[in-house]
Amino acid sequence: MAQEPQPGVQPDELPQPLPHPAVQAVQQRFGDAVEDVVLFRDEMTIVLHKDAVHDALLLLRDDTTLRYDMLIDLTGVDWRVRMPRFDVVYQLYSTGNRHRLRVKSGVNALERGDSIATASDLWASANWMERECYDMFGINFAGHPDLRRILLPEDWNEGYPLRKDYPLRGHKQWGQYH
Repeated sequence: MAQEPQPGVQPDELPQPLPHPAVQAVQQRFGDAVEDVVLFRDEMTIVLHKDAVHDALLLLRDDTTLRYDMLIDLTGVDWRVRMPRFDVVYQLYSTGNRHRLRVKSGVNALERGDSIATASDLWASANWMERECYDMFGINFAGHPDLRRILLPEDWNEGYPLRKDYPLRGHKQWGQYH
């Protein structure tokens, strides 16, 4: 588990954090699908292989001790030069335990034929958030009930505006969009 470096303290002198119950549960159930666990500034992040994300989110939501019952946010991050190119990031909250957890997974773009399983069957709020990721980044969510544009016009064919390679001024002059 990676931990935030502290100035003037040797790595072997760092206090070892208590095992996070969500990390323990996910590692026990999914083992090799856990690619990394990061504790940074008291925020826990679990990085998973994309094939295990849906089942891990289901475990985190339904486990009686963990109860991550709220999806606060779901977004994408474009790394452009890395493969897989995108991260899908889920911000979870347990209202009963008052704990936060971040789950991340790498996925490639729609035009490469890649996808990640939808979480809209777990949290209704994921529906529009996944549509926004699709609309802005071109990330496909397999099994989504209504995956279509939500912010841009349906006939938008100028790419995905939140990608790093999208032109700052768009592909056309402003007056040509209207």
